[in-house]
Amino acid sequence: MTVVGGGVVGLSIAWQAATTGRSVAVVDAEPGRGSSWAAAGMLAPAGEAHFGEDPLARLNVAAAARWPAFARDLEEASDSSVGYRADGTLLVAVDHADRQAVDDLLRYQLELGLDASRLTASECRHLEPLLTPGVSGGAEFRHDHQVDNRAVVRALLDACRAAGVVFVSDRVRGIVTRRGRIERVDLEGGGFRATVAVVLAAGAWSGTIAGVPSPSVPPVRPVRGLTLRLRAEGTTGTLARTVRGAVHGRHCYLVPRNDGSLVVGATSEEKGFDLSVPVGATAVLLADARELFPALDEYALVELATGLRPGSPDNAPIVGRASPEGLVVATGHYRNGFLLAPVTADAVVALLDGAPDVEAFRPFTPERFGPERAGPTPAEAGAR
Repeated sequence: MTVVGGGVVGLSIAWQAATTGRSVAVVDAEPGRGSSWAAAGMLAPAGEAHFGEDPLARLNVAAAARWPAFARDLEEASDSSVGYRADGTLLVAVDHADRQAVDDLLRYQLELGLDASRLTASECRHLEPLLTPGVSGGAEFRHDHQVDNRAVVRALLDACRAAGVVFVSDRVRGIVTRRGRIERVDLEGGGFRATVAVVLAAGAWSGTIAGVPSPSVPPVRPVRGLTLRLRAEGTTGTLARTVRGAVHGRHCYLVPRNDGSLVVGATSEEKGFDLSVPVGATAVLLADARELFPALDEYALVELATGLRPGSPDNAPIVGRASPEGLVVATGHYRNGFLLAPVTADAVVALLDGAPDVEAFRPFTPERFGPERAGPTPAEAGAR
């Protein structure tokens, strides 16, 4: 089988499939990079539960429960840590309007049965004393955890190699079929790879692969996200857990790492396949993070990174069989790529094993969008 795409989803699928004895190849020019490298690694079933996304919220809860075992297995297979932390997440609001928005969202999350609890301003400061004194209140999500995204993809690469996965440093130009079945994938660098099964896990580029019949083209679009990586200087204090902030109607997050560094992010921009670093968004993100966490002024800025999240029309993943025979789609994970990677891998392996469907992903099959759907064309995608 051939996995098109070497992000966290594609690598998780490849590793899990290889452990069942399959011959697996991953085609990607830079496996482990892209949006998976730029991500923050939050596992946030409550923090990412938004109005009108009830089925996705339920899937996210199941995905979070899968992560402890997945992390243990991956660490054993790779002989390296993935930085799994179960500290929980604190959501804080800055002004009164932010507090109202947080309270409204919290009511919805509690109606879904999510593990969330309302906190006063003093309770927020008790949990994180270095927060700005001006916070107006917030909520605690005890089951919203995190992993070190870059440690995870490095571990997946090692685990894949140990399991016999072959890496092809190229990109798939198109899928070629014969008599209704996949026969091979053609490569952009020339040549081809014979295969009877393809897992399309190319993230935001999943809709640009030639040879996929129009009704099966996943309707994904690129959504640019920016993350900043910072390092504490001297004896500067840090956070004990992930902090998500509502700041004057905007949102940001601060994710502390075991090495004392901090990942700051939360921008979402519809700019096509543009990976440039926007000055305005960077300035606003830093200002919001500093307002939440004044000690940030004593940190050093180490890196700015952008990635393209694969967004779908309903912000939910697209996972399931598609035409032609032998094609499985696994894309559209948008804000939840790391959270959903293990359960997506489980589902794809089950489909490859012949399961008629996977219950957890029944609301998220490719067929739900109907025949009038398409992702960007290769021309629209531009150079990668």
